[in-house]
Amino acid sequence: MVSYITPTQGSIPGSSDSEVEKLEKKVNEASFGLNLISLPATPLFGTDGIRGRVGELLSAPLALQVGFWAGTVLRSHVSNPGPVILGQDSRNSSDMLAMSLSAGLTAAGLEVWYLGLCPTPCVAYLTSVTDAIGGVMISASHNPPEDNGIKIFGANGMKLSQGLQTEIEAGLRGVGSADCSNCGRHYSRLDLVENYVEALKKPLHGAMNFQGMKIVLDLAWGAVVGLAPSVFTEMGAEVICLHNEPDGDRINVNCGSTHLEILQATVQEHNADLGFAFDGDADRVLAVDNTGRPVNGDYILYLWGRSLQQNQELPHNLIVSTVMANLGLERAWKQIGGQFIRTAVGDQYVQAEMLGTGGMLGGEQSGHILCRHYGITGDGLLTALHLAALVQRAGVPLSELMDQSFQTYPQLLRNVRVEDRCKRLRWKDCQPLQQAIARAEAAMGDSGRVLVRASGTEPLIRVMVEAEAAELVHYWTNELVTQVQQHIAA
Repeated sequence: MVSYITPTQGSIPGSSDSEVEKLEKKVNEASFGLNLISLPATPLFGTDGIRGRVGELLSAPLALQVGFWAGTVLRSHVSNPGPVILGQDSRNSSDMLAMSLSAGLTAAGLEVWYLGLCPTPCVAYLTSVTDAIGGVMISASHNPPEDNGIKIFGANGMKLSQGLQTEIEAGLRGVGSADCSNCGRHYSRLDLVENYVEALKKPLHGAMNFQGMKIVLDLAWGAVVGLAPSVFTEMGAEVICLHNEPDGDRINVNCGSTHLEILQATVQEHNADLGFAFDGDADRVLAVDNTGRPVNGDYILYLWGRSLQQNQELPHNLIVSTVMANLGLERAWKQIGGQFIRTAVGDQYVQAEMLGTGGMLGGEQSGHILCRHYGITGDGLLTALHLAALVQRAGVPLSELMDQSFQTYPQLLRNVRVEDRCKRLRWKDCQPLQQAIARAEAAMGDSGRVLVRASGTEPLIRVMVEAEAAELVHYWTNELVTQVQQHIAA
């Protein structure tokens, strides 16, 4: 545990005390209704906080009021309010949003502990082990540089409950009252990040090192650039880094967990044992084996789950994943005596199911992996360390472990951009699309499945088709995408 220590006062990088005071004054003079911001009719909170294009949905006035109302709501549910932990990724807009959020939180009478550049799971962890009443991470995860987001955590380090999100949004929409008479303080607490790093390494220290391993890290110009290389080096690995500076103009651009091509080529060029690609805030990771083959979240779940199962550390032999998980994973896991539960897409739904069932391992195909033995939220760096340890213990290449796992069913995911937020969220009302989905499901029967959904983090309709026959996958994916383009995106 990290004790509650009276910190040394600091300031937000790139700002002066007078700038923060001006923002606090602006908050105190405002009515906290709609005079500063214009909100969409649809809900602000998606599957992973508030996310959107900076200068459109996300602005300094919105962040200011989100900070104020988040602080007000969090404070109203405790008798002795502690601080709020605040971190950010490397996007150019993150400094601006950090300043605005801190002003709002301090205007609500709260103390802010600012971590600077750090992964999202760092904020979650430190929130859970200190006396903090909440945490806020400024990041749009895997989204492009022009987007950003605000992720809010409760005192337990988990995503904020739907009820508290509703209370915050009610305040933003002018429903409710607040006390603006007290001001909190802002402190720079960059030192706390080391506590997170030590917690990552502790389960592996003494029992495992990566001596003799060559590992390539794609850091996506993002939040983990200052941590991942040193952690793997300290564990004894030879490390080769890609995209290893904090760069707000290039975060996630043709790199990281959504673009594995450069990582694959580098692993092969250097004859590395494996490679890891993080997203912008490092709450997810994908891997590449020693032959350059991608290793997605489905494979990570199977390999880690089998290891835990063999050590009798997986209650009920249960893995929790989402509707996106490949049928190959589900059937292979059940063949070795495992249970498999699917949830809606989003790590918060996986986490809720794990807590409800007592599951210890779960995650998403995209690389959000949760292992409750070692952490409370999806953590790319934690997952990478444990997958590397698994390979080291096995004494065989990752490619051999992959060959011993399962074969995936042909699966295709296509994204269609839909800028109109209302159309995107009401896609189920589109009759031509619903009729096409029904035709696809009838044609494939038990040999395939269809998943169409609105992204909770990007302006996209996602179309996924999976079947035993690749030609069916391509045919029905194209048919469904055409319907979305003609009737929703147009």
